[in-house]
Amino acid sequence: MTMTASLAANARGVGAATPSVVDRGIWRGAIGLAILSLAGFGFLYSLAGVGLGQALFPRTANGSVIEQGGKVIGSELVAQPFSSDRYFQPRPSAAGYNPTALAGSNQARTNPDLRKRLEEARAAVAQHEGVEPVSVPGDLFTQSGGGIDPHVSPAGAAIQIARVARARGLGREVVEKLVAEHTEGRQLGVFGEPRVNVLALNLALDALASHPAPSVPATGR
Repeated sequence: MTMTASLAANARGVGAATPSVVDRGIWRGAIGLAILSLAGFGFLYSLAGVGLGQALFPRTANGSVIEQGGKVIGSELVAQPFSSDRYFQPRPSAAGYNPTALAGSNQARTNPDLRKRLEEARAAVAQHEGVEPVSVPGDLFTQSGGGIDPHVSPAGAAIQIARVARARGLGREVVEKLVAEHTEGRQLGVFGEPRVNVLALNLALDALASHPAPSVPATGR
């Protein structure tokens, strides 16, 4: 036997003696991890989140809905348009106050169309409230990013007090008191800014009209 043939035979013998490595356990581990991940994070985690929300914050977890006469009329978290002068107005909305179409205008600050729209909106608010354009707070003529911001700033509510009081035949101090009662402070005293929920304030106005304060009879002398 030649040296070349001997080396070839040895090589075949070594190859035949080497066992093939097949680790079937790696598939069991991968499949098990996938099942645990789907069950844990896709089901149990969501179920725990829903359960904690319902247990600790049931009203917020269910949308902070407002009911009147057994009928849902809105949510504290979603702005609604009000056209009558008897009501406070929310911020403008690029989404038309549609909660299924949340959006801002997506116009850059350098866009001339944005500048024109803001000036026109400011002028319209000023005319509606009977004030100078420079007195109009920014939140009354700018749109929020989501389009359904339910709040206005205290300044945005204050500038509407005279119109609402006049339209309802109420004293200015009565409406000012309602605005003060519905002004929310910063969250935890630190986060955000003071704000007024427009829907809650307008409902309080309607409740006031339904239950006017009793008049004090004059005492005779």
